[in-house]
Amino acid sequence: MQAIIIDRTNGNVPKQLAGEDHISGYIAYVSELPAGFTDKARIHAISTIESAEKLGIVSTTANFEIKVLHYQLSEIFRINPAISLYVGLFAKPSASHAFGEVKIMQNYAGGRLRQIAVYCGDVVASADDITALVGVANTLQTEDAPLSILYAPKITTVTALPDLSGVGKCRISVVAGQAGSGVGNDLYHDAANTSKRNSISMLGVVLGVVSLASVHESIGWVRKFPTGINFPAFGDGTLLRDLDRAIIESLNAKRYLFALTYSGIGGAFMNDSHTMDEPISDYAMIENVRTMDKGIRGIRTYLLPELGGSIYIDSTTGKLQAYTVQNLINVANKALEDMAKKGELSGYEVDIDAEQNVLSTSEIEIVVKKVGVAVARKFRVKIGFTTSV
Repeated sequence: MQAIIIDRTNGNVPKQLAGEDHISGYIAYVSELPAGFTDKARIHAISTIESAEKLGIVSTTANFEIKVLHYQLSEIFRINPAISLYVGLFAKPSASHAFGEVKIMQNYAGGRLRQIAVYCGDVVASADDITALVGVANTLQTEDAPLSILYAPKITTVTALPDLSGVGKCRISVVAGQAGSGVGNDLYHDAANTSKRNSISMLGVVLGVVSLASVHESIGWVRKFPTGINFPAFGDGTLLRDLDRAIIESLNAKRYLFALTYSGIGGAFMNDSHTMDEPISDYAMIENVRTMDKGIRGIRTYLLPELGGSIYIDSTTGKLQAYTVQNLINVANKALEDMAKKGELSGYEVDIDAEQNVLSTSEIEIVVKKVGVAVARKFRVKIGFTTSV
C-alpha cells in the first residue's frame, strides 16, 4: 500500500531566552582534558548536553572527573535547557587555588557572565578559598563585569562544617548539598571515588536554577523551582533525613546551600538563596545581588553615550538647566523602567540635584533609589476554634 511515512526526530535545537540574565559559566579543574578541549582551547560555549558529548564529555568515559562533569552539565540543562553556558576546564593548581580562572572565563565571555559555578569537589572549603573568590569577584565588579559565584568544595563531615560567612562576601555562595540517589549518588559511590571520596555536589542543579530564575526571584521558591532530587544529601554522603533538625538549621544559619524537603509536598527544594555575606546585609541573598547588578549594568549602558556630552547651565542662577537635568533623569530611568515592567523591582526613583557646580567639577551626581521585590520566607498562620464565624 502506498504511504507517506514521517518520522519525528529530535534535532536538539538549543532553546533561547530573552536578555542576558541566563548567561552562565562552569569551571572544573581536571587532570586530563576531553577530546574537544586542548591547552589552547580550554573554554567552549555549550548549548546542549549533546554538544558537550561531541566534545568528549561523556558518561561512558573511564575518566571519573569527566563523568562528574557530564553529570553536572546534564543537571544544568535538565533544569534550564535555554541556558547560555560557557564551560572552562583548567589544570589543577599545584598549590592553593587563586581562582584567576573566573576572570579568564568572564573575559572570554566579554563580561556577559551573570553567574558562574566553580567545582572543587576534591578540595575542602577554607576561609582562604572564600577570600580568594571574593578578591576575584571584587576585581570584576570594579571592571564593570560583576557576577555571582557558586562554589562547590569537598565536604568531609557535614556536621563539622565551619561558618565561613562574613562581611563583604555577597558574591559567593557555597553549595554543600548533593543528590542521595540516582546518578549523583552512584558517582559518589563509584569505585574510582572510593579512596578519594570527593564530593559530587548538586552544583549543576543550583546553577541551573539560578540561571532559570528571574533576577528578583529566590531560588528557594517552592512552587517554581523544584530541584528534581529525590533524596537530598550532603557532600559527605549523609542523607538529609538522617540529620537532626537542629543540625540542618545550623547549616542554614551558616549560609550553606542544599536541598531539603517539606512534609505534605513531594520533591526537594533549595533551602534558601544565601550568599556568604552577613545576614543583615542588603546583599545576603542571591536575588538581591543579581537585581542590583542588573540595575547597575542597565544604568551604565544608557549613561555611557552621555559621557563627554555638553551640560548646559542657567546663566542667571548657575544651576543646571532644568531640561538637562530631566534628560539625564530620563536616561538613567530607562533601565529601571524596563526592570519594573518585568516585575523585577517594586519601584524606583532617580534624582539629580540642580545645585551641583558642574562647571568646576565636570561631575554630576545621580542618586538612584530602588525598591526591591520581597520574598515570602515565612508564613505565620493563626488558627483556633471559635463558637461562630
